[in-house]
Amino acid sequence: MPQDTPPTGLLTFARFGRQPTAFEIVPDAPARRRLAEALGLLDLRKLRLSGEVAASGGRDWLLTATLGATVVQPCVVTLDPVTTRIDEPVTRRYTPDERAPAPGEEVEMPEDDTLEPLPEVLDLHALLAEALALALPQFPRSDGAELGAVRAAPEGVIPMADEEARPFAGLAALRDKLDSGDKG
Repeated sequence: MPQDTPPTGLLTFARFGRQPTAFEIVPDAPARRRLAEALGLLDLRKLRLSGEVAASGGRDWLLTATLGATVVQPCVVTLDPVTTRIDEPVTRRYTPDERAPAPGEEVEMPEDDTLEPLPEVLDLHALLAEALALALPQFPRSDGAELGAVRAAPEGVIPMADEEARPFAGLAALRDKLDSGDKG
């Protein structure tokens, strides 16, 4: 039977037995407002991270969870509010064999992006914020929002269209001219 996590959202691995530890983090309205502000959201209506941490092998720990959120972001085209429902699985494998990089140290992305160094204390609130930031749509768009074409040129000059800027646009125009039989 799984143990329940403390209400602080802080898990200390050294205190765990080998039993799985269930958790559920549901931030209150002020905490959601602070997180929304930190992430540049217009609103964060619902937010929940629930799952469990269980021993995996001799020294590793596996966290499996589900992130649920309803976020409101500005449309990248119109700035109108865009509401998105997020339901994402969250998986982290904590191992003492992994080390955290030093500040400013250059690191390569590992093949297994769920692998993390084993912390003394796992802050589930910080994990929730990280998982939410990674799950947010990068370019939210309201229905029907499209980027229009902008053409600019100095006064007296006809702006060039995108098609004309392509490397073989001149050849296409020549081909069309030859196909039409125009020899001039």
